[in-house]
Amino acid sequence: MNIKLLAIGKTDNKALQQLMDDYMKRLSFYIRFELEVIPDIKNAKNMSEAQQKEKEGDIILSKLSPTDQLILLDENGKTFSSVGFSDELQKKMNSGIKTLVFVIGGPYGFSKEVYAKAQGKVSLSAMTFSHQMVRLFFIEQVYRAFTILRGEPYHHQ
Repeated sequence: MNIKLLAIGKTDNKALQQLMDDYMKRLSFYIRFELEVIPDIKNAKNMSEAQQKEKEGDIILSKLSPTDQLILLDENGKTFSSVGFSDELQKKMNSGIKTLVFVIGGPYGFSKEVYAKAQGKVSLSAMTFSHQMVRLFFIEQVYRAFTILRGEPYHHQ
């Protein structure tokens, strides 16, 4: 299985980018992981929230292949412990999914079309984090999930 993270807008914080690069390098020993950044929508200031979500949604959907399974990182999604998330990833791998695509949306969330296409939603926390921090937290949790699945000492219970 491959895991892909789609995210709207670039990370301009070099320290966060370095940490994400470090975890993505670590992850490469377990699974093929890809972060694809979708550029910020041009002239977004001149668009309504709905127009911006629609435009971002069209781009997100264009990045998917028919066999991808889409999971949204959404504040109203299911919450997992780290062990629970690792179990969920194991189930996805066992089910034969080729590519699992997680998406971090723009500042206003997702369009109706993206919600309709999604096969699930995951919430990292009830707290609100910047989109840049969410990327780091998510990548670290994917790495943690694989260390848990392999019984490695990164995660302590």
